[in-house]
Amino acid sequence: MSKLDVIFERCIGCRKCRDVCPFGAVELHPWTEGEVSAEVARKSKEKVVILETCTFCNACMEICPTDAIILEAQLQGGTPDRDSYKGVWVFAEQRRGAISSVSYELIGEGQKLAAKLGESLSAVLFGHKMDEQANELLHWGVDNVYYVDDRRLEHFSDERYAEAMTHLVRKFKPNVLLTGATAIGRTFIPRAAVKLRSGLTADCTGLDIEDKTRLLLQTRPTFGGNLMAIIRTERYRPQMSTVRHKVMKPALRRPQPAAGAQVIKMEIPDSAKRAKVRLVQTVDEVADTVNITEADIIVSGGRGLGDPKHFDIIERLAKALGGAVGASRAAVDAGWIPYSHQVGQTGKTVCPKVYIACGISGAIQHLAGMQSSDIIVAINKDPNAPIFKVATYGIVGDLHQIVPALTERFENGR
Repeated sequence: MSKLDVIFERCIGCRKCRDVCPFGAVELHPWTEGEVSAEVARKSKEKVVILETCTFCNACMEICPTDAIILEAQLQGGTPDRDSYKGVWVFAEQRRGAISSVSYELIGEGQKLAAKLGESLSAVLFGHKMDEQANELLHWGVDNVYYVDDRRLEHFSDERYAEAMTHLVRKFKPNVLLTGATAIGRTFIPRAAVKLRSGLTADCTGLDIEDKTRLLLQTRPTFGGNLMAIIRTERYRPQMSTVRHKVMKPALRRPQPAAGAQVIKMEIPDSAKRAKVRLVQTVDEVADTVNITEADIIVSGGRGLGDPKHFDIIERLAKALGGAVGASRAAVDAGWIPYSHQVGQTGKTVCPKVYIACGISGAIQHLAGMQSSDIIVAINKDPNAPIFKVATYGIVGDLHQIVPALTERFENGR
């Protein structure tokens, strides 16, 4: 049978667990001689004891400021009652009151997963005075929006976000939780995963539901982007993933929310009211290059250019098309072009309307960063290059002849 366990080395003797328990199942007993080290005994004068009358309401776990109380079964045999976890959740990331575009991509993918599981799809929103944005999310195909409204969540705080998410998960028990692999998602969701004693797969490029097991199949590049791994979280819930921006197709906005769709407003938990870090100022990055993640047209060059000076023909074609310049990892590693232009798993993930790959063979890590583009044009002298397998149109030949010829036609409006 599952039971709560106490990590005495973490306990600070605050007695909050005893005071919050609605069933009187937490008691404080004196230490027996030699039971713990002198340091532990000094920090916590009494021993926390969980009685058999515990109903696993999690109140003591949530209020403990040091995460000293845990479910023993979560360390040994996985999350108890895994079958009780239902629903697909998407974290709706916001910055300065605006929902990030990656959130709509996750909703689009979440709709597919929820349909395969036959479960509901919900969005989770943290912020302040964002009722309008919370209601707007209902138009994108979610069944519920769990909205935690508090001034302390107006700006990102990894501590508060992690505590708030942990509280919601323990209360509502979602089966799947998706977050963008952004600076925000990568910072707070690992904290939540540790608190929930669950698994987390980072930087996923593909998600699916396995028919037989109904487990989430989480695909991500591994071994430096040379192999694709499929990861399952078999024993722990929720199944948690971060997903890279521009990998998934966004959901479509609906004129009306689904019948019964609602915003569920939640209070910030006590554990999220405290934070060791105070936000002083937010400074926006001033980029001196085009943001390739937002470009509609990208022309990328690889080692097939033969020389860094030949990037000028890539830049000329990109300019003629009104697009941005991208590059393969090989070209960046060779020092031919700055890292800010790198496309791929170890660079930027892009999803333009048109992606033109010039002299790029198509390593797995590069394909992972651009294969969701609407139209892919590959130019390579090797007819067996992997890039042709994902290309909409392929041109086999010398790029030094083909690219200038294309540029001339576009510049002349032909």
